[in-house]
Amino acid sequence: MATTTITWNCKTVDVYPTDGSLTDVVYNVHWIATGISSEVDAEGNAYVSTAIGTQMLDTSDITNFTPIEDLTNAEVVAWTQAAMGAERVAAQVAGITKAIALLITPTSITMQIGEE
Repeated sequence: MATTTITWNCKTVDVYPTDGSLTDVVYNVHWIATGISSEVDAEGNAYVSTAIGTQMLDTSDITNFTPIEDLTNAEVVAWTQAAMGAERVAAQVAGITKAIALLITPTSITMQIGEE
């Protein structure tokens, strides 16, 4: 059975140039979640599906500020997923997984009829 690996890219962010005494405060994340199947098509290409979106972050109580130049994708992914909530993250993963399953085993296909 095929497995799907989901990766999150949260490297594009919107920032407040200044927020009190802080600079470049991340308040919105542009995320991309990509699923890649272990199963490949006849040409050897993995099946892929992507979901994209944005997620606002709560900046009202910043206790451990990290300057933008020190942020990692993993850290921003964690913030983003926490702000989204487990249910919404699970729904995104399920949607990507389902889309890949439909690519592997389609329930509908488009065909053309021959000319008369």
